[in-house]
Amino acid sequence: MSELGTVTSKAGRARRKAARPSFWLTVLSLTAFAALIALGVWQIERRAWKLALIDRVEQRVHAPAQPIPSPASWPAVSAASDEYRHVTVAGRFLHDRETLVQAVTEEGPGYWVLTPLKRDDGTQVLINRGFVPPERREASMRRNGNPDGEVEITGLLRMTEPKGGFLRNNVPQHNRWYSRDVAAIAAARGLHDVAPFFVDADAGSQTAQGPIEGPIGGLTVIRFPNNHLIYALTWFALAFMLAGKLFVTFGGGLFRRGRFVHEPAGGSDAAARRTGSDAGTIVEQT
Repeated sequence: MSELGTVTSKAGRARRKAARPSFWLTVLSLTAFAALIALGVWQIERRAWKLALIDRVEQRVHAPAQPIPSPASWPAVSAASDEYRHVTVAGRFLHDRETLVQAVTEEGPGYWVLTPLKRDDGTQVLINRGFVPPERREASMRRNGNPDGEVEITGLLRMTEPKGGFLRNNVPQHNRWYSRDVAAIAAARGLHDVAPFFVDADAGSQTAQGPIEGPIGGLTVIRFPNNHLIYALTWFALAFMLAGKLFVTFGGGLFRRGRFVHEPAGGSDAAARRTGSDAGTIVEQT
């Protein structure tokens, strides 16, 4: 084999060796690519689930009001099957056992007024009668807004909130409440046979003599963040960026060409580059 062929062969082998990725780098790169694709697909599935949830809740909210579930079915009540149902319930308010829960609404900061409603069968349901600002937190400031007789409340069935709120836990012993935890409120107020959910009263269901002084109902916010499509596109974009990087890193060497430069023996740097009789022929990567 000629000296030029030998040099070319060595350069080719060196080029192929340089282009060949390590085993573990290949495994990690392919694993990362598969994980990014899987995350993108998962977000697409989550988006479909969220859209179905939004549609289901919209149907419940705008459906005609139905009686709340019977006490026998209370253990089976769940967020998936019952939350945000439009319901109705009748009874008498126990105003002396109301609970104020911190709230931030479109009306500003203040409190939700949760009052037990005692039904004819003796069972009780916590009613979120609505919002009051801090200056009307004392019950004495809104006596005319508290109906004494039989009332019928319509509203949305809501699930208990036992995990606290505003990044703070409830402190029953100090009467500080940050979430509508039905069980904890019932225990603190000495309530029995209480439904494991509460009802957000509609704006028009307050039958008080002085509605201006009563809590403001109908402020339930129904909003489900749905950014799953953006997340999916982000994961897919990262996956394809990684694929492009892998192609450049692992496949780019397969398309490189050897460039032959003939340098005359008498060139200015010939002495520095001379290695033998083939000193005038150099193979470089492009």
